Amino acid sequence: MRAFIQLAGGRSAQIVVLTAATSEPIEAGETYVEVFERLGAKTVWVVDTRDPDDANQFEAVWAIRQASGIFFTGGDQSRIVERIKGTILEDAIQKRHSEGAVIAGTSAGAAIMPEVMIVRGESETSPRNDAVMLGAGMGFVSGMVVDQHFAQRGRLGRLLTALVLQPSIIGVGVDENTALIVKGDEFEVLGEGAVTIVDESELTYKSSNAIWHSRSQQDRTGPNQAMSVFDIKLHILAEGCRFNLKTRQPIVANMATDEMD
Repeated sequence: MRAFIQLAGGRSAQIVVLTAATSEPIEAGETYVEVFERLGAKTVWVVDTRDPDDANQFEAVWAIRQASGIFFTGGDQSRIVERIKGTILEDAIQKRHSEGAVIAGTSAGAAIMPEVMIVRGESETSPRNDAVMLGAGMGFVSGMVVDQHFAQRGRLGRLLTALVLQPSIIGVGVDENTALIVKGDEFEVLGEGAVTIVDESELTYKSSNAIWHSRSQQDRTGPNQAMSVFDIKLHILAEGCRFNLKTRQPIVANMATDEMD
């Protein structure tokens, strides 16, 4: 949170909190106003969009036009897309982003960042055809799909499934109390946990496991069958490490520090 405020202008930061994802928008809004004011933001507004009509109101759009930082709360990522995507508010957010405003989000607010997002899925499972459902995200970043609460909820299987369903993107699993800061073609890891990168660009084989029977050798594969996936790359990045989305290469923490110096 402190890093977000600093990136958004420090004591000059003008923050808009979007509560579309949560079922308790008033309580969530009050909490984040208190947090961001305590961290030194100049102003904090809450935009409560409980349906798409709210996202077409002048007050909501006006707040976004003033913002140097825009923050999506946690909750249900589908609500964000349903209530904001395709509205005047989304146009205003995208415009401010292109002008340099910082876009951030936690939990569901992180999931919606890419062009393709995980809508829902199972935790603590092997990769399976039915382990995950994908949908359109908000498109603030490209070339990746993001999963949250990653290590804590055992979500490697569903992230692998997402990559099989949507090839040519990077899978990014973010632990709790951890963030990635995306700038151009690179991001840097911040926080006490890790970010897991799953890269299927050199995958050689993917298939659902078949159940063979009798002499007929028929394939009785079902949607709940585990997948076989060969030659997936896996990177674990702790605080200070960076990753280049274009070259798909990790950069160790001391190298990242040297380059920044």
